[in-house]
Amino acid sequence: MKIRITPKHAPTRAYALMLVLVFTGIGMLVMTGALNWAANTANLTERNNQYNATLLAAEAASEKILTRIIRDYQLNGESTVYNNLSTYRSAIPSEADNSYWANFQFNNAQGTVGQTYVDRTVTSQYVPLDSKYSGLSAFASTYRIVSNAKPLNSPYNLTAAVQQEVQTASIPIFQFAVFYQGDMELNGAATLHVRGRVHGNANLYTGSSSPIYFYEDVTVAGAIVQGSRYGWSASVTPTYYKKKETNVSTMTLPIGTDSTPDNIRQVTQIPPAGESATSPMGQQRYFNKAELLILVSNSTVTVGVKTPFATTTNLIPYAQVTNFINTNVTFTDQRESKTMKVTEIDVGKFSQWAATNTIANTILGGVPPNLIYVADNRTVTSSQLTGVRLVNGHTLPSRGLTVATPNPIYTKGHFNCPNGTYAGTTNTSNTKPASIIADAFTLLSANFTDSASGSSYTSRVPVTGTTVNAAIIAGNVPSASGYSGGINNLPRLLEHWSGKNYWLNGSLVCLYNSIKASQPFQNPGVYYSAPSRNINFDVNFRDPAKLPPGTPELRAVIRTKWVNPPPATVSYTGS
Repeated sequence: MKIRITPKHAPTRAYALMLVLVFTGIGMLVMTGALNWAANTANLTERNNQYNATLLAAEAASEKILTRIIRDYQLNGESTVYNNLSTYRSAIPSEADNSYWANFQFNNAQGTVGQTYVDRTVTSQYVPLDSKYSGLSAFASTYRIVSNAKPLNSPYNLTAAVQQEVQTASIPIFQFAVFYQGDMELNGAATLHVRGRVHGNANLYTGSSSPIYFYEDVTVAGAIVQGSRYGWSASVTPTYYKKKETNVSTMTLPIGTDSTPDNIRQVTQIPPAGESATSPMGQQRYFNKAELLILVSNSTVTVGVKTPFATTTNLIPYAQVTNFINTNVTFTDQRESKTMKVTEIDVGKFSQWAATNTIANTILGGVPPNLIYVADNRTVTSSQLTGVRLVNGHTLPSRGLTVATPNPIYTKGHFNCPNGTYAGTTNTSNTKPASIIADAFTLLSANFTDSASGSSYTSRVPVTGTTVNAAIIAGNVPSASGYSGGINNLPRLLEHWSGKNYWLNGSLVCLYNSIKASQPFQNPGVYYSAPSRNINFDVNFRDPAKLPPGTPELRAVIRTKWVNPPPATVSYTGS
């Protein structure tokens, strides 16, 4: 009998099939998961792209309004911005701008479609500024802009929001230790300490072989270049004790037109016939701000008193002012190589006159004029130049004094330094608010004599140091074929200052080019030798009550806060 044993393959085949099915199922699950992941990732990516596009649309709405605020504020001031709020709210991106904007719906986060939220949250007050201008104070208002945007024809129900706050700031220009409309230069200078804020609307060149120290923030609209415009080597790197920042926004005077040097210089000129004193330029002209006008021609000296921006001037007989005005003064300015015919003002005698003159007291309510505008328009030859000189100016009138002129101006001896023990120091505790505005500014020592002005500079030796406590706005001769002289030579010199000191406590501002005293700077050894310069910011100018009469104010719109709030929120305080 034969016994056949049959192999048991069926369970093995079943087990193998089961494994195949299990792994197939796992593969299907993995594939399904991968497909779902890919689909979800694509969906999330698409949604994220849509959100980012929507966020940019909300930002565009906000920026469109900010652009209009900047334009209106620079041209016409904060009142115009506030009066235009309703117009700004409707200024959303539209198909008229670009067909792309038809893809979005804008709202003001309060339910109103077709608008953006804009409102003033802080009315104008004198406050410390935020952001990159911290350390300065200004008359500032704060505005909040909130834009919500929603995509149309999108599978995603999403809304993106942008909130930004900006300050419309009017900054007194003399809060800067140094302010330049054009390029600032510190090339080849002796050791210089700059104590106070520095700002330039162009570039800063620091090509010096001597140390330069900046103790406060330095900001420029252009670049900071360690070197000169001529490729001179800069062997010493300046020391910045606080921050320096480039490519910041320009800060300009609100003159109603482009801020070119030629246009800005108009603030020192007599206004043309027909120009309104309340126009943007008219409000900046020193002629209109003045309380005392002195206009000199070939045959007459016209003197008048008025309130600032008044259209009527009350004339004063010349016989009443001859004790402090002298037009019969000449000396040589060797930088210009010309004879100066100057209108000389004795500041001490002016103070006495102003306290007692009946006409001035009646018009100004018993207080002395604090802003004098002088224009010497006498005809001169090619070897002559007219100007203004201030003498006996150690003590100023009770309200302070600003003297403005389209001519070059000179101070002789101490100016605004009533306490002699504070001469040669940074102590300005007994000074009055003061500024000097001119085509060019030259500092003369008390020992300067007109008779020696045409001789070698070595014969003109200051006996002691000289202190000037005032803010200065003056032109320079910009570097072209020669060096401008830089910040340290904006106050010009004509004497043998070697081994001597001068102190200037105030603010140095250069807004335009000199067109009258227009000869270029020359290195020491031709018409002067260099002193030890002590140029310091007057901390009094941080107090608005102690700013010089007629101080110009720069307008700037400053971003202070930028956040992405939840939709439908107009007062988000998070970060």
